[in-house]
Amino acid sequence: MTFEELDLSDEVLDALYDMNFSECTPIQEQAIPIALEGRDLLAVAQTGTGKTAAYLLPVISRLSEGDYPSDAVNCIVMAPTRELAQQIDRQMEGFSYFLPISSVAIYGGTDGKEFARQERGLKMGADMVIATPGRLLAHLSMGYVDLSKVSFFILDEADRMLDMGFYDDIMQIVRQLPKERQTLMFSATMPPKIQQLAATILNDPVEVKIAVSRPTDKISQSAFVCYEAQKTEILKHLLRERHSQRVIVFAASKLKVKELARALSKARIRIGEMHSDLDQSVRENVMLDFRAGNIDVLVATDIVARGIDIDDIAMVVNYDVPYEPEDYIHRIGRTARANSDGTAVTFVGERDQVKFGGIERFLGYEVKKEDLPERIGEAPQYRPERRSGLRQQPKSQKGRNGGGNSRRNGAPKGGRKSSGDARDAKDAAMTAVDRPSQGGGAEAGSDNRGGRRNNGRRKWHGRRKGGDNKGVGGESGQ
Repeated sequence: MTFEELDLSDEVLDALYDMNFSECTPIQEQAIPIALEGRDLLAVAQTGTGKTAAYLLPVISRLSEGDYPSDAVNCIVMAPTRELAQQIDRQMEGFSYFLPISSVAIYGGTDGKEFARQERGLKMGADMVIATPGRLLAHLSMGYVDLSKVSFFILDEADRMLDMGFYDDIMQIVRQLPKERQTLMFSATMPPKIQQLAATILNDPVEVKIAVSRPTDKISQSAFVCYEAQKTEILKHLLRERHSQRVIVFAASKLKVKELARALSKARIRIGEMHSDLDQSVRENVMLDFRAGNIDVLVATDIVARGIDIDDIAMVVNYDVPYEPEDYIHRIGRTARANSDGTAVTFVGERDQVKFGGIERFLGYEVKKEDLPERIGEAPQYRPERRSGLRQQPKSQKGRNGGGNSRRNGAPKGGRKSSGDARDAKDAAMTAVDRPSQGGGAEAGSDNRGGRRNNGRRKWHGRRKGGDNKGVGGESGQ
């Protein structure tokens, strides 16, 4: 299905056209019509399938055509981490490019100036508030935030928010909202606690489930069964023999990330590290360098596992087996985006065999085991518990893609970016920048559809005042 077939506003279609997006992903095809009808929605789809656009596009379209107050907060988007809030806000930039719709991203770890900017946006009533739970509650406790006129309440990566202990915070925010509202909940998994939350805050929701927690077949998965002391040499072998660039290595702890980064740096590999000990500005600079190709290998905790707006990751390496099968899915989902193939390799230490056996049972097939290079030595036997009933990973590899990245537009009603969140010290998701599977971006200044360019459009920080024709790029995501 194409976006032209959906009942989206002309201005939203203009923005999609300028970004070279035309085809819907499955989650967008099913979720957008439901959201446009005003129904509550519970959507389950793995990261990178275009979930962000699936809720932003219909809400932006309804805000542009409905009679909503201009001096009040009309939509709340909840996200578990500052990284995800930032990426959602970037998507708002493109999707609302031709509309006087404002947004403000609310997350913690900021100085007084940034906090004041967030406060100003909330007081004046930004159309869309994109917030982490902890920081929004901090503003609510000051007494100047009015959520009584909110028409749309959206939870993105709801399962991750509950994993991080935000259930009580979410319910405290819900109690500030009007009962007459539309609620959209998006989650990568459907554990009992998500079902409980959905039953509490959703009203007769429509349920949509798309490829729940399974990796795309375009990812070539394999594993090395090894001893802990062999892992670094195996990694160096992979970087020499397979992919030396556009590689993400996931480790289990901040300490291990630091140690591994030092070891690879000594081997003259252009390395970057990502973990929650780093200041937000440092983390952003690392990601900028990685996107620009100044860093070849990014060593990280799960802070980037739930989404990263880079669509050409060649290989993902699980230096340590993740604790949960869902985390494995999100990690390896960083590759094989933008309709390309990808490689995912996992190092299975002696203590990790049971965990990896559980991941294989979750997948429903046995991941291919590779032989260690002779110079590294012999490997231990692979003896996970309850290993029966597994089949080999399917050889046919096809997948769909989705997502989007974009620039921001807004009327003069809200504040703008800051850093951090007091509640996300845990190594958590960097958010997914989702987009349809069309690839590439287009100059937003080329008005190919006779788009309704609003030359009176104003920005919070003057980044695109008047008719400033900055290009709106895009990243893919599955």
